[in-house]
Amino acid sequence: MSDAPLPVFFVSDHTGLTAEVLGHSLLARFESVAVSTTTRPFVDSLERADALASELAALERSPVIFSTITDPAVRAHLSAAPGLHIDLFAPFLPPLAEAFGHQPTTRVGAAHGIRDLARYQARIDAVEFSLATDDGSNVRRYGQAEVVMVGVSRVGKSPTCLYLAMQYGVRAANFPLADDDFGQDGLPGAIAEYRPKLFGLTIHPGRLRELRQRRRPGTTYASAERCEYEVSQSERLFRRHGVPFQDVTNVSVEEVAALVLQRAGLERHR
Repeated sequence: MSDAPLPVFFVSDHTGLTAEVLGHSLLARFESVAVSTTTRPFVDSLERADALASELAALERSPVIFSTITDPAVRAHLSAAPGLHIDLFAPFLPPLAEAFGHQPTTRVGAAHGIRDLARYQARIDAVEFSLATDDGSNVRRYGQAEVVMVGVSRVGKSPTCLYLAMQYGVRAANFPLADDDFGQDGLPGAIAEYRPKLFGLTIHPGRLRELRQRRRPGTTYASAERCEYEVSQSERLFRRHGVPFQDVTNVSVEEVAALVLQRAGLERHR
């Protein structure tokens, strides 16, 4: 057997996001298996299905194909290619149709359509808010925030805020801790009045150093001593003022966002 990674394809007649999420969740159960993943969105015609089938047939190793194709004819053409084909919707739609007494829609992209305009607009507004209040900008707008993420540079505040906004419609701002914020008795003046909204992020100093070395290699900013000092001081500040915080060293952005939602008691606007 070839030592090359097992080819895995996420195939969809729309964006491919659902196939990716479900497929990756299943692949995560097989950590010891080396795979190479490829996404093929908008396979929404017989011609595109045939082209992809030819591509799959030419592979050195027989692939695994996770698909969310709606059209039966397109599915049939794709299934002519060698490989393990897993229709991610097949196990669920028949029992749901029986329970609901209605057949599922065959409209392509139904899962990602705008069914509730108000909720969709809330997510767009939340993204705008997170961008406008990123990295300590527009502190005067913190009163409109549902949560204010606090932490040192490169700890993951911005990605977490944007994920909260895009996935859950949460208005999340973030504030960076700097030298002037350490060693004082109170919270930084810009965020002191928003204490109930604060949520801290921390990280192992070694991991923080790795992240900073990628941005500014060889600088004091990325030194081991500097990273250890800032992490210890930020955690000291969180504990002193009762600010809940989360270690993100081995946690993905998706998991951090879910933990913030749970621990801060935030509502999901979706």
